Amino acid sequence: MDQRKAKLNGPTRTAVSSHVFGYSEPNQRRWARHHGHCAGKTQSPIAITTSRTIPVHMPAVDMIGYHNLLPYPLKMVNNGHTVSIGIPKVNASNAEEDFLPYIRGAKLSGEYEVEGLHFHWGDKNNRGSEHVINDIRYTMEMHIVHRNKKYATIGEALNHPDGAAVLGFFFNLDEDEGQGLVTINRHLHLIADANQEATLNVTFSLSSLIAGVDVDKFYTYKGSLTTPPCSEAVTWILYSDPIPISPKQISRFRQLSDTQDGALVDNFRTLQPVGNRRIFARTGHVRHTSIAALKHEGDYLKYDWFY
Repeated sequence: MDQRKAKLNGPTRTAVSSHVFGYSEPNQRRWARHHGHCAGKTQSPIAITTSRTIPVHMPAVDMIGYHNLLPYPLKMVNNGHTVSIGIPKVNASNAEEDFLPYIRGAKLSGEYEVEGLHFHWGDKNNRGSEHVINDIRYTMEMHIVHRNKKYATIGEALNHPDGAAVLGFFFNLDEDEGQGLVTINRHLHLIADANQEATLNVTFSLSSLIAGVDVDKFYTYKGSLTTPPCSEAVTWILYSDPIPISPKQISRFRQLSDTQDGALVDNFRTLQPVGNRRIFARTGHVRHTSIAALKHEGDYLKYDWFY
């Protein structure tokens, strides 16, 4: 795994504040009282069945800068709802390669810069992921959140239908450790309690987290944030090729505490109605298909997100 020292002293811990909401079924039903979007028509997560998706020729997702080491210091937070890692902003006046990773392609409208990543997991091995693929609910799901570059902040972006893009990756229980998780897993004890934050003394690349995933195959649909305020501003791109996670690794996530001094587990939202949305599945294995050629074929722009 790509790593390097960010500073000489060890990780530091501080307290952070978080928005209060719960994941129990009664609590989730209350989300919409305070956040109207949570009762919207294009909410996430959803269940995806391959036979009901629309296969489309579209570009793969270009993950520019995913092999670069992330800028440091990285801060890992237990906000009582998840483990979150924010990506520090870089100085645009620095060297040419000094930029934040971003994505483009698929059915995205423009370039989307990485904001951070977080995880959802369960108390048992047969649950944890938010999305369900072909009736499978995986042990854990990781979300890498991106902001459309044309908006200055993620807060502004969430006010627009094209504001955010989230790459979703699934973790399946395996005898072998997921190598990409080693650095994160090693530091989870520093944020055992809710509202704790740790500054990591190492960094890594986003590509190291998703090593081994077939990134040519994915599902994509229009949806929302899966936590309040449930903004309907997200283009979801889900990779169904699972990443291994060992029993020891997932147990470290389950040892964290939430804001009610209980175990931080089952932090996934209930499935939402698909409604009139289309779910697309990428077909073909050409990494860098010419968008002009796709337009000529008519396949790329043939379908809208909705029926």
